[in-house]
Amino acid sequence: MTTIYSGALKKMRTSADENNTVHYTLPIGDELIDINALIGKEITVTYSGDINCVHCNRKTKKSFNQGYCYPCLISLAQCDSCIIKPEKCHYHEGTCREPEWGEAHCFSEHFVYLANTGTVKVGITRQISDGVSTRWMDQGATQATVMLRVPDRLTSGLVETLCKDHIADKTNWRTMLKGKPDEVDLEQVKTELMEKIENDLDALKQEKGLQAVSEVNSTIHDIHYPVEDYPVKIKSLNLDKTPAFSGVLQGVKGQYWMLDEDRVINIRKFAGYNVQLAF
Repeated sequence: MTTIYSGALKKMRTSADENNTVHYTLPIGDELIDINALIGKEITVTYSGDINCVHCNRKTKKSFNQGYCYPCLISLAQCDSCIIKPEKCHYHEGTCREPEWGEAHCFSEHFVYLANTGTVKVGITRQISDGVSTRWMDQGATQATVMLRVPDRLTSGLVETLCKDHIADKTNWRTMLKGKPDEVDLEQVKTELMEKIENDLDALKQEKGLQAVSEVNSTIHDIHYPVEDYPVKIKSLNLDKTPAFSGVLQGVKGQYWMLDEDRVINIRKFAGYNVQLAF
């Protein structure tokens, strides 16, 4: 008997169990689907051609910034360029698109972290739940540890910028999907990186206050993903070009589904797309 769900996609929700194995739930329309339970099964996805903005639900011909319509793209604070580059926060200039949103999301503790996503990268997050950040799971990190605590998003961006001179700040999604990477001594990487940015970090503390940046003694978290087989030669699926596809779901990592025949699809990229999922 075939089960069918229809509605607009949203990014998969993640949680980690006591062993730090990631569990995925897919919002589609008003339903929440257990994606881990579908691994090893044949699934069919059919895109209707309709897209609704993930914020205002307005029908749009084109999706921007992973699910927004153009009016929301240019008006929402969460779509501003400083979300990608927090060191460019302009709240203090009085030009924040939505000051109340900024106060709620940008003026709280943030953490600078190191993660192994195939290569070691630096990043920032404000959400640490039970030791594992949703951001780490969304990026497909197999190891991660917190390095520094800062009081706000702007400061986290400034610290991340110091680190970027010595370490990557981007995830190579193809590398991330090609199997479980070799384990890295993140504690050693952290020690070496802290030595490299020591002088610049001291200068930032003089500007922001000595308590503005504090080192965190965090454990290294090993994170596991529900994957039966990794792709060998990745073939990326695009709903705009391939509106319907079927295959065996072989694993999930980051926000990607891995299917047979080395095919992968970034679910988050197609947030707002109206689809039918059958299995």
